[in-house]
Amino acid sequence: MRLVTVAGPPSCGKTAVLSRACGLLAARGVRTAVVKFDCLQTRDADAYAAAGITAVAALSGGLCPDHFFATNLEEAWDWAAGTGAECCVIETAGLCNRCSPHLRGALALCVVDNLMGIDAPEKIGPMLRLADMALVTKGDLVSQAEREVYRHRIRQMNGRALIRHINGLTGQGCQELATVLSRAPDIATVTDMRLRFAMPAAVCSYCLSETRIGARYQKGNVRKAEFAPVPARDPEGEAAYAAGGPGGPREPGVSGERP
Repeated sequence: MRLVTVAGPPSCGKTAVLSRACGLLAARGVRTAVVKFDCLQTRDADAYAAAGITAVAALSGGLCPDHFFATNLEEAWDWAAGTGAECCVIETAGLCNRCSPHLRGALALCVVDNLMGIDAPEKIGPMLRLADMALVTKGDLVSQAEREVYRHRIRQMNGRALIRHINGLTGQGCQELATVLSRAPDIATVTDMRLRFAMPAAVCSYCLSETRIGARYQKGNVRKAEFAPVPARDPEGEAAYAAGGPGGPREPGVSGERP
């Protein structure tokens, strides 16, 4: 069975794109099964069902959805195989930009959208940097110049990925995506496969449901930020500034130095 991991920030259009592409695969006689890993709630399984795609949702609750994915991948694989699918698509919520569900030896896709801001590709992290293909949505809502700049920013973060503009609503680019999915590597089992990027090393008291704030409640892997010291106050300088001294505020309409 073929395996594809799909990651991306929330509401970037992952489900719309995948449901359209998987529907096109079904028209070609290729059966897919989709597993959606999310946190608190999702209606994506219903969206896939409406498109005629076999799908199931798994909610991680208080856990990171990508950690939850890694600990449940074998079971998800077995479920997909039990449906008779030829291609298993794993869609994750992508809530943590430090995590990535991509596996060595499996096709890895990252979905981003043009409305996230031009600096977004730099912030997304390994789910984009280690992807084989970057799918850019909502390009119809920005100018051609903005699309080109965004594409350049993606290329700066991932120099080898195939970049394609795609639209799950109109179907733009979905035929090509369906072809890519149908040619994903065929995998016998996910057991002993390896993640492309290690999950964050964070097992602290807050990971274990601690809610109280304070150093005495912080146990385990805790990292403290370093804040620059605050400059010493100069009361006399502050008073002179407030009174309109050099560099201080002036009355409306007054410019230049005081006589």
